[in-house]
Amino acid sequence: LKEPQRAAETNSFLWVFRSGEDGLPPVLLYGYTETRAGANAQAFLNGFQGYLMTDGYQGYNHLPGVVRTCCWAHVRRYFHDAIPQGKQMDYAHPAVQGVIYCDKLFAIEKYCREHAYTAEQRHAYRLKKAPPVLQAFWKWLESLQDADPKSRLGKAYTYAKNRRPYLETYLEDGRCSLSNNAAENAIRPFCVGRRNWLFSDSPAGAQASARVYTMVQMARAHNLNVERYLTFLLENRPTMAMSDAELERLLPWGQQAQSFCSSGFAQ
Repeated sequence: LKEPQRAAETNSFLWVFRSGEDGLPPVLLYGYTETRAGANAQAFLNGFQGYLMTDGYQGYNHLPGVVRTCCWAHVRRYFHDAIPQGKQMDYAHPAVQGVIYCDKLFAIEKYCREHAYTAEQRHAYRLKKAPPVLQAFWKWLESLQDADPKSRLGKAYTYAKNRRPYLETYLEDGRCSLSNNAAENAIRPFCVGRRNWLFSDSPAGAQASARVYTMVQMARAHNLNVERYLTFLLENRPTMAMSDAELERLLPWGQQAQSFCSSGFAQ
């Protein structure tokens, strides 16, 4: 509400970055910025190299050292939203067909999860099952090129077509995800809370909220009692003078945090 040279009604943004399906302890980081400019993502991800799963926002396109991969859940959502009311079971409708193609890709991922595949096994299974679905999808997508670009179906076509270069890169590594649903689930608690407290009073307050959400959601991701973990952090307050080893023991997957705090979620 109180930012220098900005009206209270101006939109600001809370970002969440979450580690993917790499088999390592999950990491969730929240951060506040005044705008959604691509420079903010570049600053937050400075030094990161690897695959980055995102929605269709173009601000991620030119991050150094990053291989962009786009979310199939967003593609599916565009087609789902284009289905006219009462036509959900009309398999002749193009929007329904688009959803079915996406569902086939998600079924491949479900099979891998149900069989507890490693990243290497997931990679091999994807390369066996996904390419025929993708080839059929792109060929089918061209049948929609005459759709009204202002219609929901036209927007679904444009969204998928423009992101084709990034929608297949998940096949390159089994640690990549098909969608950014994990990140969307991580931002949901903030969105729910925002409906209750509505606004941050100041940029400092927004940054403080981002740090609190980081601590709380990291605790939840590691099945720690949130109250105990926050107490643990406050009693061992990290400082710039601490060594990396001292800071490491405060992380939620550390032995000390796990032994002191792993007794279920705080009620």
